[in-house]
Amino acid sequence: MASHDGFRHFRARVNGVELHYVREGEGAGKAPLLLVHGWPGFYFEWHLNIRPLSAHFDVVVPDMRGYGHSEKPDLAPEKGYSDGVMAEDLRGLVDHLGWGRVNIVAHDFGAVWTQTFARAYPGRVGRLVLFDPPYPGIGMRPLMPGHLREMWYLLFHQMPWAEALVGSNRGMVERYIGHFLSHWSYDKNLWTLEEVREYVDVYSQPGALRGGFHCYRAMFRTMGRFLGKVPKIEAPTLVLWGENDSVLPVAWSDRLGDYFSHVTMKRVPRCGHFMMRERPDVVNREVAGFVGQSPP
Repeated sequence: MASHDGFRHFRARVNGVELHYVREGEGAGKAPLLLVHGWPGFYFEWHLNIRPLSAHFDVVVPDMRGYGHSEKPDLAPEKGYSDGVMAEDLRGLVDHLGWGRVNIVAHDFGAVWTQTFARAYPGRVGRLVLFDPPYPGIGMRPLMPGHLREMWYLLFHQMPWAEALVGSNRGMVERYIGHFLSHWSYDKNLWTLEEVREYVDVYSQPGALRGGFHCYRAMFRTMGRFLGKVPKIEAPTLVLWGENDSVLPVAWSDRLGDYFSHVTMKRVPRCGHFMMRERPDVVNREVAGFVGQSPP
């Protein structure tokens, strides 16, 4: 695809879908590093991290199925957009790139898919860096009365007409996506008009809202699997948690040790949900330092 951002863009057929990805920093001796977006996101959410991290790593940044410039299959949520399916897409991409083991940085849904990948393929994972990650230890706290006002969108996304309503025109897309970019950030005026336009352009594409909404539908339909007993992730893991994340409060980090065998948790002040955009300096420094350590 044509690039207007200066990054190198590629496409790969993996696990039955065509994925778009950006790759920078490829070179002998550089450790593989995968940056995995969440919702509402696509590769562009890492635009302040790709170049700095590519100085140290072979950086690949995919649009996951249903997102960005990747294929958007019209499949039932539990068949085409579950965390297990998305983890298999990660596995397929890693295979396509010829990587035996990979380090992963992820947040939001990306952190969910990454945890599923790490449990399914522990030998393929080097180090993990997760931002404010949804993980089984959070349990049902998002749906408790005191927090439900923040989670209304979870229920809205279950409606079969939700994407048709939000995607009815470009102005609606901008209002809806723009709400989350602002509301979930510590600085409500952080995002530039140019950045918001990138999101609106992508999410105004035909079918572009369905993939993300299907991920929430799949989550509800397979929730028992995620909330049940799961093995600990053995890979060394750094968790960075924004102190001002309104949707995933830092207090919910209290059970990380029950699900990660080797975890380091750091609080990040003046930061909400979009750490890669809000505190890129912290992200780039912490990722380079942690992933750049000797492999376990």
